[in-house]
Formats: sequence, structure tokens, C-alpha cells
Amino acid sequence: MERVRVLSSAAVREFDRAAQERLGLPSCVLMENAGRSAAERILARLRRDVFSARRSPPPWRALILCGGGGNGGDGYVLARHLWNAGLSLELLSSAPLERHGSDAALFRSVCARLGIAIHEVGEAAERCLARASEYDVLVDALLGVGARGALRAPLPEWIERYNAARGPLKVALDVPTGLDADSGRAQAGAVRADLTLTFLASKPGLEAPGAAEFTGEVHVCEIGLSLAAGALAPT
Repeated sequence: MERVRVLSSAAVREFDRAAQERLGLPSCVLMENAGRSAAERILARLRRDVFSARRSPPPWRALILCGGGGNGGDGYVLARHLWNAGLSLELLSSAPLERHGSDAALFRSVCARLGIAIHEVGEAAERCLARASEYDVLVDALLGVGARGALRAPLPEWIERYNAARGPLKVALDVPTGLDADSGRAQAGAVRADLTLTFLASKPGLEAPGAAEFTGEVHVCEIGLSLAAGALAPT
């Protein structure tokens, strides 16, 4: 069996920087590739669940929780590809558009123009969370590998609803929110996913003892640029 490559959060940031500065590859291209790869994995899992009689056939429904940074941007890309595949979608955004990074703002705007419902904190978001168990897929795209510090509102309440849901496939993008990507230490109230789709390589925290309680299965998704890409290969 091929050994899984593991990279620290600092090494991932260096790889992204090198891809942009040495190759001129925009960060939004890597984000697009990540979201598309995650969508392919989720659709394959849903079809497998139908085949094994663990899930009803489509149409499927998804609720995606997005932050304002790169992880949220991955979530918005994922949403578009799931929408293209025929899923019914709702998005919860933990930050207003003006507090999004440039790439996340771009892909959020695309989702809005497609007519995908995007709710921020308020009654609409509460209604979605109250029926979290009715969705086929719940996705944590709140915080990524660079997240540090305590979880701030509305994340603790949203994650509590996410974790309490019974029935949906619960997915985390890159790392479960609240789990440190390097140490594997989990904050109180961290996301507990069935499936973690991490990008480029696994992370030390995902491989740490006890991490599986939060990650579920871990799969590495391609982002369109190999770790073996010459001078870009992290040490």
C-alpha cells in the first residue's frame, strides 16, 4: 500500500505560496480544483450508500456551513458542483460577504448568482439547523488548517447542531473545525465528521491518536498540482 504523504499546515501554506509565486497559478484555481475533487468524492459516497441500501436515491439535499476564509471558499466551490449534479442546496455563511477573503467572496458570489440560497446568522439559518437531520449531506467548511484560537459565535452553536444530526453524511473539508491540523488536539465542541476530505496531503493532526473520533474516514483529494512538482515539493 502506498504511504500517505503528511504535511504540516506551514508546509501546505508554503506549497500554496510557491504555486502562486513560481508558477503564477492563482489561488482560486487551486480552490476550484479542491472543491470539485471534494464534490466527486461526496457524490461517489452517496451513490455507494444507495447501492448498499443505506440511503434513498436522489434527489439529495445538502447543507454546507461556510466560513469567510479559504475553507469557506472550498465549500462554495463544492456547492456549485453539487448543484450542477442536481442536489438541492442551502448554504450557511458564518461571516458577511465583506468579511470574506477575495477567493471565498468570488465563489460565494457565483453561488448567489446561480440562485443557491445563502443564509447568514438569523431566522433562516436557524430553520436550516433545526432540520439538520433531514438533509442527506452536512458539510463543515468553516475553518481550515490555519485556524487558531477558540471557536467564536456562531460556530459553537452551528457545530452542536451539526454533530447532533442523525442520518446525513457528515463531511469535513480539509480538517474538522476545532481540530488542530498539526497537533490533533480537539477543542470542546469540535466537529465530528463521518468523512474528512483533506487536500494535497494528510495533516499530522488527522493522523494523531484519537483523531478518528472527529475525522471519521480520511481521504486525500487532488488539487491539480502534484507534490512532486519539482521545486514546489515541500521538504
